[in-house]
Amino acid sequence: MAVENKRIWVDYTVFGLSIFLVFCLLFESYIELPNLVAWIGRWHPLVLHFPIVLLLVAIYLGFRGKDIPYNLRVVATIATLVTAISGFFLGTENTPKGDLLFWHEWLGSTLALAVVLWYWLDGLQLRKNIYSKALQILIIVLIGFTGHYGGLITHGEEFLALPKEKRQKKIPQNPLIYQDVVGRILEENCVSCHNPNKKKGELLMTNLEGLLKGGEVGNTVVPGDSEKSEIIRRLHLSHENEEHMPPDDKKPLNDNEIKILERWIALGASDTIRLNHLPKTETLGVLVKVMMEPDPMKKWALLPKVADSTILNLSSDYINITRVASNSDAIKVNVFLSPNHSQRSITNLARISSNIVELDLSGIPVGLPEMDMISSCANLEWLELDRTSITDEELDKLKGLEKLRLLKIYETNVTAKSILVFKSLSNLKSLYLWRTGIESKALDEFIKERPDLDVDVGIEKKVESFVVVLDSIPKT
Repeated sequence: MAVENKRIWVDYTVFGLSIFLVFCLLFESYIELPNLVAWIGRWHPLVLHFPIVLLLVAIYLGFRGKDIPYNLRVVATIATLVTAISGFFLGTENTPKGDLLFWHEWLGSTLALAVVLWYWLDGLQLRKNIYSKALQILIIVLIGFTGHYGGLITHGEEFLALPKEKRQKKIPQNPLIYQDVVGRILEENCVSCHNPNKKKGELLMTNLEGLLKGGEVGNTVVPGDSEKSEIIRRLHLSHENEEHMPPDDKKPLNDNEIKILERWIALGASDTIRLNHLPKTETLGVLVKVMMEPDPMKKWALLPKVADSTILNLSSDYINITRVASNSDAIKVNVFLSPNHSQRSITNLARISSNIVELDLSGIPVGLPEMDMISSCANLEWLELDRTSITDEELDKLKGLEKLRLLKIYETNVTAKSILVFKSLSNLKSLYLWRTGIESKALDEFIKERPDLDVDVGIEKKVESFVVVLDSIPKT
């Protein structure tokens, strides 16, 4: 008798949960959940795998023609209903709902009700009935489709799509500011909550049209006025403020990313402007170039280990060797001319040549032995050879330095022959070049060939060019 009463109450529980689930689906638009009830929905991702396993075990036993334990049937059914209801609670946090969430919710609810129907049929000893078998097949199909849509919600609509070309990891050399920079920032930090399937605050951030249209507030982006743009206001709110973007559980934007968004909006929020359209003095261009530079700590992570004792042994009063950052194996070397200077003070640095990323030999006698050491610095990014005795023959040794970004070679005897060396340095961004043996004509032609390279020709050359411009103005 006690067992029968227990089973009756279980049946009541299953029936009650089923009615409640149907009620939620039918009157969803009228339901506003209390905070505590809505919080229960957060448990949905934790509990959803449990009933799936139980259902698959029960169906396996059913297909094998074996009796399904009553307790397994009860727990699987109630767990499926609880999962569907908690999923409904979680879904109320996203309005309006995208197609993926809509189908996931309805498929999950249909699955739960199908399980309830199977529970009743099995309880009526109709487990071998053709309808029961068909229902089991339907449950397996529903589990697959419900899980599929759930996966698309959590991992993105393209998660199970065929592989296609992804956004380039590196920003192009001459990027479209909106597509390659602003779009990248929004995609990494904002789109997960503001996409066609999860328009939080009715805001779509996957395209410029959605940004300009705005969400519930309206003025997400106001072209030409970043101060009136809601996106900027929310980015600057304190993290304790519930309106702060992104939410606390998301990675915050860094200062450079926020400044890029501010300046892009201030300049009109255009989707056609490129980096080379911006004046050299424009702040947005500078900010984008900073973003284009790889994270130095990541690119230096693969450098060989160098011991503090090695650095100490190679250092002296006239050779300053330091780590670029604490716990980094990237090395910066500054050499000063000592009364007893010898080639060995430079060539001995070959022991750490793979770690040297910055080397300053300004005013130091440099010959072929020293240049052989420099040429072995495969990770060298910054090199100062100004005011040295270097010639074209020694400078030719630099051709293999693929990572060199800055080269100071002013006040030396190099000639136009060294222009071939400069051309070979594909990553060179800054070149300091004045008072050398390079003729003005050859230098001007080289500058025209490398518009991407910032060539500093010194104040004298700039004054000379300014005088030429003045002389070309017609006199009245």
